[in-house]
Parts: sequence; structure tokens; C-alpha cells
Amino acid sequence: MTLEELVACDNAAQKMQTVSAAVEELLVAAQRQDRLTVGVYESAKLMNVDPDSVVLCLLAIDEEEEDDIALQIHFTLIQSFCCDNDINIVRVSGMQRLAQLLGEPAETQGTTEPRDLHCLLVTNPHTDAWKSHSLVEVASYCEESRGNNQWVPYISLQER
Repeated sequence: MTLEELVACDNAAQKMQTVSAAVEELLVAAQRQDRLTVGVYESAKLMNVDPDSVVLCLLAIDEEEEDDIALQIHFTLIQSFCCDNDINIVRVSGMQRLAQLLGEPAETQGTTEPRDLHCLLVTNPHTDAWKSHSLVEVASYCEESRGNNQWVPYISLQER
């Protein structure tokens, strides 16, 4: 491996860490400000009613769920809709970290069904010009990825 290749690998790893941290920060801020829609069904409803308010779509799945055909069909339809409506999309792994970020209970006591965290939408209502550094960072990463012909970039959230 040449020095240039080593530097490029190190830069890519550093960029991934920066974007992962930005995604985590963005999700926490969006939830706190009631700008987060959680769940495949809820997200589809919102995108049908007001697609212009959606600024980011996160599709979350872990390796053991990759074979879920129904979930993959939902993801394909959501990705298509997002592409048609110029909505940034990111694939995310690390469902436990995602649940932790969003304050999901570690164990459900059988009384409540855990929320569907497979699709998350970050919204920005038309009446508000909410700009966060994290949102700009993630949007920039999505644009850069599209420039490299990676239409749906992938981010791994690490356990802490």
C-alpha cells in the first residue's frame, strides 16, 4: 500500500467518524425539537402528505435483518420516493445505538411494542429555516457520495 493510499484510507475513516457523530447529534436534536418521524408506515404517510418538509431519510437495518424481504421492499420504495423528491438518504446500521440515542427502553416489559426504528425522517417545516451544523454535514456527505456514484451512502453507528 502506498503512502497516498494509506492517507486516503485514514481520511475516509475520519470522515466516516465525523459523519456518524453528525448523524447522532442530528437525530437527538431533531427528536428534541419534534422534527423526527419514526417508523416505516409513519414516514410513508408524512412523505405522501408533505414531502417538501423532509430533509433527510435514514434507513436503519442490522446485518441479521438483511434477509427480510418485506423490509427490503419498503426500503426500495422509500428510496425511490426520496430520489424523486430530492431527499437525502442514508443507510444506517447499529440499531441498538439508534434505540439508545432515541431513548428507547432497553427491554420492553411485554406491555408496549417497541417503536419501528427502520425508517427515520428529519423534517424542516416550510415556516422555519432550521439549520444545524449536523444537518449541513450529513447533507454534504450525501452530496459527496452521489458525486462518487454512491446514491445511498452507508454509515455504521458504533455502540458506546
